[in-house]
Amino acid sequence: MRISVENERKLVNEILVNIGVQEDHAKIITEATLDSDLKGFTSHGLGRFPQYIRGIKNGFIETKGDYEVVKDEDSIALIDGKSLFGQYIAHEAMMMAINKAKETGIAAVGTFNSNHFGITGYYSDLAIRNDMIGIVICNTEPGVAPLGGKKAILGTNPIAIGIPSETYIAVDMATAVSARGKILEAKRKGVEIPPNTAIDKDGNPTTDPEAALGGSILPFGGVKGYALSFMIEIMCGPLVNAAFGTHVTGTAGDYKEDCNKGDLFVAINPAKFVSIDAFKEQVEEFVKEIRESGDTFIPGDLEVRRIAENEENGLEIDEKLYETLQTICEDTHIDLDSYLTE
Repeated sequence: MRISVENERKLVNEILVNIGVQEDHAKIITEATLDSDLKGFTSHGLGRFPQYIRGIKNGFIETKGDYEVVKDEDSIALIDGKSLFGQYIAHEAMMMAINKAKETGIAAVGTFNSNHFGITGYYSDLAIRNDMIGIVICNTEPGVAPLGGKKAILGTNPIAIGIPSETYIAVDMATAVSARGKILEAKRKGVEIPPNTAIDKDGNPTTDPEAALGGSILPFGGVKGYALSFMIEIMCGPLVNAAFGTHVTGTAGDYKEDCNKGDLFVAINPAKFVSIDAFKEQVEEFVKEIRESGDTFIPGDLEVRRIAENEENGLEIDEKLYETLQTICEDTHIDLDSYLTE
């Protein structure tokens, strides 16, 4: 079954408002959720709503209130998210970095005491829309063993970078072979994960998502992915007053403890280096050179293609997700079927 883009927007917003989320927060959370699904990151879109509902019911996600800026300087800020929805906190943090960078040229805003915020690239896209380079990183609870180890200590620790240009140029990726959300999605669907993605608790290769979640996802690119994840752990832990390593909790969905991971949002203003028009022109020259070199692609091309396909055909909802959403909708007095098509 499928749901149109506009119907998903309406459904997500209605669920959020019906469970008590402030309307201004709900609008931001809705757009971030839809962006995940449109780009094909379904593990971080509507499929995450059961996790958020659990977080609210267990008292670890707040639906009302606001964050606190605990440090605010010319190019730096630190935000206590007060356990609100991660999408709202991340949006506000990135916009704060953008506004600071308009004046100073570069700015970084850290957040702690927030929650899962969907895909990292939604927030680097905010920078793109404001003619800024956006860089976003965060840590997650342990899912990746250090290179050569068996015990998961590092998070899947994603990074996103967006470049303002006529061409959509963006990368959004975990520093592990797979995001944990994709493993959770495979478990929900009852399907195997690809080979060379994870090891079980004994260090043996596995394609069983359950065993992978109990073991370790592999870092991408061996030592390179491990090293990058290690650095992100520090910049999104000690640097921003958040947890790190095995102390990180609350990102995988069980919500038995508070979410204590950290995020860092960086905005760079090209206009403080060269004119923005000159910057974009030279970026496009580079894009042209890449495209003319052969059958290749620009980072961001795949997302552009998926968005176009999903806008035309609607977004797929698998049977397991439908059953879970049906329960959520029944509890919030929403007719789920009225939003869906076959």
